[in-house]
Amino acid sequence: MYCHNCRRELAVDTKVGRSETCPFCDSDLHVCYNCRFYSPSSYNECGEPQAERVVDKDRRNFCEFFTFADGAPAEKKPGGGQDAREKLESLFKK
Repeated sequence: MYCHNCRRELAVDTKVGRSETCPFCDSDLHVCYNCRFYSPSSYNECGEPQAERVVDKDRRNFCEFFTFADGAPAEKKPGGGQDAREKLESLFKK
């Protein structure tokens, strides 16, 4: 199991409680980004159809379906919006 924020491996043996935080970066652990059901391409970004909508995906929540994801989190692409803007502007240069 890995922290979604600092991407460091965690030694978690039991179910993650709502108030638990990462020992390295102090981020909440019971968050959508750490859940196995988190899916950016799904409705409400959740693969569990019965789950309530959670707006802040990086803050602790009361979701009953939370299960810590296995494996390392996907890499975040820094500056994705800026790169897209630069590519678009280069298309329309005179």
